[in-house]
Amino acid sequence: MAAFSFNKLVIFGVGLIGGSLARALRVHAVRVHAGATGEIIGVGRSAKSVERALELGVIDSAVFLDDDNALKQALHDADFVLIAAPVAQTEPLLQRIVPFLDARTIVTDAGSTKSDAVVAARAALGARAAQFVPGHPIAGRESSGVDAALPDLYVDRNVVLCPLPENAPESVERVAEMWRATGASVHMMSAEQHDGVFASVSHLPHVLSFALVEQILEAPDAALKFSFAAGGFRDFTRIAASSPEMWRDVCIANRAALLTEIDAYTAVLARFRQAIEDSDAAALEAAFERSRTARSQWQQGGGLKTADDSAQ
Repeated sequence: MAAFSFNKLVIFGVGLIGGSLARALRVHAVRVHAGATGEIIGVGRSAKSVERALELGVIDSAVFLDDDNALKQALHDADFVLIAAPVAQTEPLLQRIVPFLDARTIVTDAGSTKSDAVVAARAALGARAAQFVPGHPIAGRESSGVDAALPDLYVDRNVVLCPLPENAPESVERVAEMWRATGASVHMMSAEQHDGVFASVSHLPHVLSFALVEQILEAPDAALKFSFAAGGFRDFTRIAASSPEMWRDVCIANRAALLTEIDAYTAVLARFRQAIEDSDAAALEAAFERSRTARSQWQQGGGLKTADDSAQ
């Protein structure tokens, strides 16, 4: 894990993501350099949202979002601000902090969508948008809240940064250093590329998981079906236990890319349906074998071999 030190980090949203970052930095970063205090302040909308974080020792102190004086003091001379809240809150939170934001403070986020975060930063921060470095840690659990936070959540996980053209290179590197200190590997993408990739491998799977549960709930024999659900259902629907608020906002924020993926998935499902209707065992087996092989390659960490690769 890379060396990293900081004096003050202010986290808006001390839940799974923000809480895990705080815990990781306490373990891996605070003691790296003498003179770095490593103070972590949590900001919440209510006492309930930050009291548990204080009880667990995840943060050093807490302030409420609507307390101007406390918020101003918390943000004074902060090294970093992390916005770890549902993505629809990014712009309102940036608007809230901009009057109190020091020129030296680096602001970043942990949202699952990035094009909307860039728009939010430009709208809320204006000429100071260079202080905002969009980010997305690719880690999570089906459990939410600070009680689910883990100090090793980011170990061997990926973090994507989507720098703005006006970001200072040293600001981007400081955010990257922060995430590397948690054990994560940092990668760079454009916001547009990020949103297309994660619509496919993250946002669509969540929608499908929620949709399957919804389908069964709407059946007249739903209780009977749930009573016999076992491993396959559990594995497929694990992520349907995720935060409804968070995934509502992700779907809306990334709707264009997500709709493209839903349409592509629907086309594949239609092919499978036709093969089943036609009793086309060969087509089904070939498709299932391609999928099985690709998943095995991914799980083993190897490069994915496509049809084009095989033809060469």
